[in-house]
Amino acid sequence: MNVYEAVQSRRSVRQFLDQPVAPDVIRRVLHAALRAPSGGNLQPWHIHVVGGQRLDELKALMRRRVQEDPSGEGSEYDIYPRELVSPYRDRRFAVGEAMYARLGIAREDKAARRQWFARNYQFFGAPLALFCTVDRRMGPPQWSDLGMMLQSVMLLLRAEGLDSCAQECWAVYPKTIGEFLGLPAQRMLFTGMAIGYADRDKPLDALVTERAPLAEVAEFIGI
Repeated sequence: MNVYEAVQSRRSVRQFLDQPVAPDVIRRVLHAALRAPSGGNLQPWHIHVVGGQRLDELKALMRRRVQEDPSGEGSEYDIYPRELVSPYRDRRFAVGEAMYARLGIAREDKAARRQWFARNYQFFGAPLALFCTVDRRMGPPQWSDLGMMLQSVMLLLRAEGLDSCAQECWAVYPKTIGEFLGLPAQRMLFTGMAIGYADRDKPLDALVTERAPLAEVAEFIGI
């Protein structure tokens, strides 16, 4: 698989097979992803990979936490801007509607939507979980470095025949996840990621989110 194929085939998979991922594969992917660029070579990321019995424990823990506190503990940063304006608001709305339409869940069925969303906290059945954390003293440029590293991970997973779903929803349970991972006080949870083999027979597999046309988001000057 070349880079173009990896980019085109990467998508946020929300239905995984109960098929294990070999430990040497995820280690190989992460070792290669460490070549991601970072300003000043700070390499501000810290990664936790959870699987096996420990992942089962985390899933059980989250089933309890979602029932006890369905709204979460409050994120330590704004996942979306507080004033989300068009066209960004429209894009977010459109992808949500497309996903629930494929699942056959009506907009007014709030209970079913909440129940589906709670599957985030079971990693959609994926056999591996990844968390990315960052030193609290890092600023926006270093957070952009995290994105480049995580994108590298997701593309390398595609090269290995694996799929993923980046899950910023984990940021609303920072205390629970911080305690589970044993994070030092100086380290902040940024995001999670589900990793595994996509269940190609499920309805969401065919969902490919739209992207704005190149002319809408890019300008070419002098060329």
